[in-house]
Amino acid sequence: MEYRPLGKTGLNVSVLGQGGAAFGQQYGAVSDREVMDCVHAAIDAGVNLIDTAAYYGKGTSEEFLGRALEGGRREKVVVCTKACRLDRAVFDFTPEGTRKCVEGSLKRLRTDHVEILLAHDIEFATDYEYVFNETYAVLQQLKKEGKARFIGMSCYPLPLLKQAIERCDLDVVISYAHGNLFNTQLLSDFMPVAEARGVGVMNASPLAMGLLTNQGPQSWFPGPPEVIETCRKAAELCRSRGADISFLGMQFALALKQIPCTLSGAARKSELEVNLKALTAPVDEALLTDVMKVLDPIRNRTWKCGNWPG
Repeated sequence: MEYRPLGKTGLNVSVLGQGGAAFGQQYGAVSDREVMDCVHAAIDAGVNLIDTAAYYGKGTSEEFLGRALEGGRREKVVVCTKACRLDRAVFDFTPEGTRKCVEGSLKRLRTDHVEILLAHDIEFATDYEYVFNETYAVLQQLKKEGKARFIGMSCYPLPLLKQAIERCDLDVVISYAHGNLFNTQLLSDFMPVAEARGVGVMNASPLAMGLLTNQGPQSWFPGPPEVIETCRKAAELCRSRGADISFLGMQFALALKQIPCTLSGAARKSELEVNLKALTAPVDEALLTDVMKVLDPIRNRTWKCGNWPG
């Protein structure tokens, strides 16, 4: 396992981080035993950062993770959780709501603190000034109280995430779906600003919300039909060559040297093993070149998300 510094935090994190959305039954039923086996195998393989959120399964992900980290494993990992998003369309960025959410998370995680605490999906806030002032202030306070060692925010629109690190003294951020086979704006548009401020960056959803898989995205995917269709063609090309676009996508994302950690959700040991293999297996350069050509029409295409205009 390779480790990289996470901004100015002093943490050295595994290039592959364990995403916890699937622990919350977001992508189908998974058992407590399966989650435990997956988490234990990840730690044994050197994964030392696990990301979860109060939103994932309305706390189920945190509950599963809390149980999986018992028996001395909690000390081996950096735990990141996220507050302020409670359900698909339920958000609370108030100081009171944020604090209540964090207290619940700590109970479910069976710990008195997390290493990283983020305000979750801030693009869904109705007042960004409020987030940069009131929500940020309570994150700072929770950090002072020792409930979190480091604080930050997460969202999809990179211009908003850039505003967040320019307006607030954040330690860590999560960007999603901007560091993948068809979109590398995380590198070109965001990393220079983050690095100048010493902000640690995690790249989530390296398969672009399911676009870069054989199954394709969920029915609620907010992007345009041409993005879905182009990614489907790229997946078909991989299949015709006896390859899987999701494996190629993970290889590509994990090879982005500027990014400290890429998060990939896996709830089962077998899924984790595929991600671990992507760390070391040589890339089929000819296939990658051809896939990139198929994806060129949607290069760096984004879509509207939350209340952010654009």
